[in-house]
Amino acid sequence: MAQPPPPPPDKPRVLCVEDEPAVLTLVSRLLEPIARVQTATDGMAALEILKASKRPPDLVITDVMMPRLDGHGLTKAMREDERLARVPVIMLTAKTGAMDVVSGINAGAKHYVTKPFKQEDLLAKVRKLLRL
Repeated sequence: MAQPPPPPPDKPRVLCVEDEPAVLTLVSRLLEPIARVQTATDGMAALEILKASKRPPDLVITDVMMPRLDGHGLTKAMREDERLARVPVIMLTAKTGAMDVVSGINAGAKHYVTKPFKQEDLLAKVRKLLRL
């Protein structure tokens, strides 16, 4: 008798941090076919989620300009936490200056994507970081 197929592996987990509801919805819907998406509307809420989780997400996508704690502060806090230091971060932001990009990378982001963004570009970066 044939064995049933093994259960599918868990989808990777992505935390999306964005204070603009339309962008948060767009990114969440874009990622839902390939990942389990959790959301937060600012860096402080994201940090609380990250610290409370038993297992960190596989990826964080964060806006830069947000209330309470911005994306740079969130990324720096993650890099200072042993459990979160290796979680890759994509910054998704309207700040397009060369120094903004350098600042984001120096804070610890793997990629810096400017708004408006091409969905295919963001999805390709996500897939690469998640090894999909």
